[in-house]
Amino acid sequence: MSAAWSLPAGGDGPARPSGLLDVLRVASIVLDAEGRIVLWSPQAEELFGYTAQEALGRYAARIMVHEEHLDLVKKLFTEVMRTGRSWAGAFPVRRRDGGTRLVEFRNMRLLDDQGQVYALGLAVDQSTVRRLEQDVALSTRIVAQSPIGLAVLDADLRYVSVNPALEQMNGLTADEHLGRTMREVLPLVDAADIEEAAREVLRTGRPVVDRSMTGRTPADPDTDHAWTVSLYRLENTLGTVLGVAVSVVDVTDQYRANAEAETARRRIALIADASARIGTTLDLDRTSGELADVAVPELADAAAVDLLDAVVRGRRTVLGPAEPALMRALAVRWVDASDAVPAADPPGEVIRYAPDRLITECVRTGLPVMVPQAKDEDLLRIARSPEAAEILARAGVHSYLAVPLIARGEVLGAIDLIRTRNPRPFDEDDLLLARELASRAAVQIDNARWYQNARDTALTLQRSLLPSHPSVTGGLEVASRYQPAGATSEVGGDWFDVIPLDDDRTALVVGDVMGSGIPAAATMGRLRTATHTLASLGLDPAVLLEHLNRITVELDEAIATCVYAVHDPRGRRCVISNAGHLPPVRIRAGGTPELLDLPTGVPLGVGGVAFATTEVDLEPGDRLVFYTDGLVETRRDPLDARLDRLLTLLDTPSRSLDDVCELLLRTLHEPDNFDDVALLIARVTTSGD
Repeated sequence: MSAAWSLPAGGDGPARPSGLLDVLRVASIVLDAEGRIVLWSPQAEELFGYTAQEALGRYAARIMVHEEHLDLVKKLFTEVMRTGRSWAGAFPVRRRDGGTRLVEFRNMRLLDDQGQVYALGLAVDQSTVRRLEQDVALSTRIVAQSPIGLAVLDADLRYVSVNPALEQMNGLTADEHLGRTMREVLPLVDAADIEEAAREVLRTGRPVVDRSMTGRTPADPDTDHAWTVSLYRLENTLGTVLGVAVSVVDVTDQYRANAEAETARRRIALIADASARIGTTLDLDRTSGELADVAVPELADAAAVDLLDAVVRGRRTVLGPAEPALMRALAVRWVDASDAVPAADPPGEVIRYAPDRLITECVRTGLPVMVPQAKDEDLLRIARSPEAAEILARAGVHSYLAVPLIARGEVLGAIDLIRTRNPRPFDEDDLLLARELASRAAVQIDNARWYQNARDTALTLQRSLLPSHPSVTGGLEVASRYQPAGATSEVGGDWFDVIPLDDDRTALVVGDVMGSGIPAAATMGRLRTATHTLASLGLDPAVLLEHLNRITVELDEAIATCVYAVHDPRGRRCVISNAGHLPPVRIRAGGTPELLDLPTGVPLGVGGVAFATTEVDLEPGDRLVFYTDGLVETRRDPLDARLDRLLTLLDTPSRSLDDVCELLLRTLHEPDNFDDVALLIARVTTSGD
């Protein structure tokens, strides 16, 4: 029987039989009307131990039945042959070796075309039947009661059977599965990868275990779920491939827990990143930009940082219910070039937002405003104008979040966040993260805001104290520059002065008060005033510096460096005294620049050391260059190398004094320099100038 072939029901050709009969090893026996054996199958030989030659022609009852069962067997045989009713049951059979085996029988009457009557007996070892029954019962119970979704797919990957657990997972009955593919049953599940894996299992026989799959099913169409799917090839005992067994385990809880853990990890990393990246300087625009950089793209597809204009100007403000908000845009960031960019407020501009705008509500109340699903009417309250709202709509803005920037109890402004490409709407977790970022950034922004106000005040004071001098005075052509420090540090106390004296003489002064901010600028102003007063007395430069030193000692531990020079055009000379300052540069007409060899002296405010006066010759066309250390000192380069660089740049006789000033500042003063610069250049004119 194992070698037999059969025609399929459709008659399309031979097909391999199932292996179930081979598992059962069904024995076939045919008896004539007298009970003699006329047909004896190979399985009968195996079951009873008699060969066909030994069995054929003999009475079956004589060789297969114990003596005590003969009468019963004859009665049953007679009944079947007489009535034609089949008989089934278990019966102890005697084997050739003398042993007894309990056999399941199915007996029925046969009739040939001559009217002869025969008896067909189908026999199976009862232990084999019981084992198969147990296996089937166990499999059926497991499949029916398993919490794991189970299914069988045929060779075309169409459902053949599903268990109740899978029906519940998918939200479809077994009948709604049968004959359909996985993608047809579950169109919202990413099943393509699973089907491809199933084809590979059919081809190779290698199982696939715990392959991930996500999506939505009719059982819960509004929520994403996750499953692990395992695939095994099904074969019968003959090796015929029947299909694929599928087991499905719902791991949504674990998937969500892992996703939440990953989200938490990323958010902790984002907060740590924000702590390191926000507030690297005390520049207000840069600090605001750093906040926007951190928010995009981890939290939003676009971010804008806006402060109340009054806050930027250093004034506290409280908005009433009907008041608009004047917001100064400081930073805007997008994931990439976006169609929504024209709707953003350009950094630096002050925009008026009406009382009904969401950002106005945010800064007025000091509370976040979140719109998870932004509709057209919401966009009108988000954008600054109806035209901007249309731009946002075309760009696909679908979710909005505004969080106030609050520091030291004051609402400074807000950070606006929108999503276009990220399909998820803002949720409570996003709000929590945005508030944490805003809280950390607000302190840094407030520090930058107050620093900028203080710096602007000091710079205003500094500039107000610096002189406004004529370009030509007392036989000298003069040019000067003052360059404040970079935005990362405060205004210093550098100054210069050009003081007309009697007899066409001119005093040239450059100084540097140690320290920064308003105290340094105030000290500089007092020293400059004192220098003017002392210069009018016609004092020798060394004596003048001694007086300035005593004044400086009295100014609360102030220390300053200073070079004081008096040019006498009639004597064609210049007398100079130095109080701890870098030496001036003299450039002879037609010669090369040189640092003047002057006694350095000690800074003003140190006291106890006398100053010296040095006389140098100055001819028409000669130039003197005075400067503060902010022009030449850096943290990276040796001072000697920087001074050599200064001399090289000054070796340009064809340039005007103003051009030389611009060249020196542009070339030597670095943007991130922590010091300001005072620069003064004087050229001796001829009598005809």
